[in-house]
Amino acid sequence: MLSPAFDVREPPHGETPVVVEVPHAGLYMDATSMSFCKAPVQSLARDADLFVDELVADAVDQGATLIVSGMSRYVVDLNRDPSETDHLAVEGAAGEGRPWGLLWRSTTGGDAALDGPVGASELERRLALVYWPYHRALEAIVHRKVRRFGLAVVLSMHSMPSDAQGDPSTRRKRVADVVIGTRSRSTAAPLLVQEAERLVRARGWSVAHDEPYAGGATTQRYGRPGQGQHAIQIELARRLYMNERTCTRKAGEFEAVRELCRGLVARLGTVALP
Repeated sequence: MLSPAFDVREPPHGETPVVVEVPHAGLYMDATSMSFCKAPVQSLARDADLFVDELVADAVDQGATLIVSGMSRYVVDLNRDPSETDHLAVEGAAGEGRPWGLLWRSTTGGDAALDGPVGASELERRLALVYWPYHRALEAIVHRKVRRFGLAVVLSMHSMPSDAQGDPSTRRKRVADVVIGTRSRSTAAPLLVQEAERLVRARGWSVAHDEPYAGGATTQRYGRPGQGQHAIQIELARRLYMNERTCTRKAGEFEAVRELCRGLVARLGTVALP
């Protein structure tokens, strides 16, 4: 059972350099955050990476450390930089940025997610509640892995609608089955990226790199191959394992994707880098 903020699970044996993080599967909202929220309840599920925590639940048995947030991204988006705010979401913020920044002010369906901009103190409360504790924990795990193994491999696991969201130029385009985000292949060693692609293609699924998701703030922050830190964002098309209209699992397909995740974690934990 997840704590409201986040949960960390360590492998019982055979630890590897891999860290699997799931920042967006949670649905929990604290009462104060809920009082500002206008998003329809259906959007709470559809804008979450539903079931991704279950898809990677076997990671610890493959030697990885697993960190999963239980909080809704409507509280605060853990895959954004603290600077990614605008005045329509936070009072006093500079400029007008994306509607899906650190604090989401719109759902992907176009409904308002916030009942007007929140004050700076409310933003700081949310950061203190979950954002900073989560990233302090993740950072400590990454540094521990580097000290022990000489490297860490952060696997940031997400799901994506089968039709690209957000950018008007990509909206309604069918995305690949799996998108590997490494910010123009800068956040991880080429061998790790190649192995991830090989495992996906071995199942007959299509792969894209960085399109339409190149990796968020977490991938950029922890993807420093020169310092032994490698980060890869994996986006799984929801059509592979769930009914996107009813937000329910597809039984057989779900297990196939879970098997891919298990194999991915196991393989990336054994790749010998130069």
